[in-house]
Amino acid sequence: MQKFHGSMVALLTPFKDGKLDEAAFQKLCAWQIEQGTDGLIPVGTTGESPTLSHDEHKRVIELCLEVAKGKVPVIAGAGSNSTTEAIDFMRHAEKAGADAALVVTPYYNKPSQEGMYLHYKALHDCADLPIFIYNIPGRSVVDMTPETMGRLAELPRIIGVKDATADLVRPLRQTITCGADFIQLSGEDATALAYLVQGGHGCISVTANIAPGLLAQMHDAWIAGDVKTAMAINERLYPVHEAMFCETSPAPVKYAASLLGLGAFDCRLPIAPLSAAGRAKVEAALKQAGLLS
Repeated sequence: MQKFHGSMVALLTPFKDGKLDEAAFQKLCAWQIEQGTDGLIPVGTTGESPTLSHDEHKRVIELCLEVAKGKVPVIAGAGSNSTTEAIDFMRHAEKAGADAALVVTPYYNKPSQEGMYLHYKALHDCADLPIFIYNIPGRSVVDMTPETMGRLAELPRIIGVKDATADLVRPLRQTITCGADFIQLSGEDATALAYLVQGGHGCISVTANIAPGLLAQMHDAWIAGDVKTAMAINERLYPVHEAMFCETSPAPVKYAASLLGLGAFDCRLPIAPLSAAGRAKVEAALKQAGLLS
């Protein structure tokens, strides 16, 4: 079994009185491992990386690695719309001991396909850390084509993608352009099981913050060929997946985590606190899935 597979979690970053809640974060990491999560991803979008200082960003990765201790792989968020900043994050993640880096396509400045290629090549060349491309057009505006991804896959340390396009044709096209060994991880919970059917290898999940055991079981069932069990878990969790994006993420998942005793639900501006209507949706979904009594 390859190192990067199955149910992986896009970790949220707990805050308390506006500062990192280090104890709550490490408690979350430890719980994830206990529940069977296959990999930890600190300081991605769900971890509110755009509003963390560089020192906070690096500290969160270090805190995660202290808990993981090689039990599960850690894929450190290292993205930026500035190549120079991303290089700094890459070098820190490698020095800290991360197993790989997750690098989002540069947002706001709308690079061309060639610009994206050159960005990732610069990151590939700056360190020896394996890289996962994070393609999320809904947030970064740009969409890396399978053809550009195929060019990058020729570089030895560009090893996979977190694909948050929700396009279920993508894994087929990317297998053709990138090769069968290229690791394809869904970044979209509601289509994660279907992504596996189309050739994917796992999911970097938001919902796994609050339902790690069930999602680990779903992926284990799929790997074991127990499609019926995998489908049953997927159906059970669908209302939760939907509720996690009833308002801007990560506000819904942070509120859900607070209901389960996993830290305060504070987000940093400009992410607004979850509205009363949003709270009601999250609570109803958790109850429906049996995650909250």
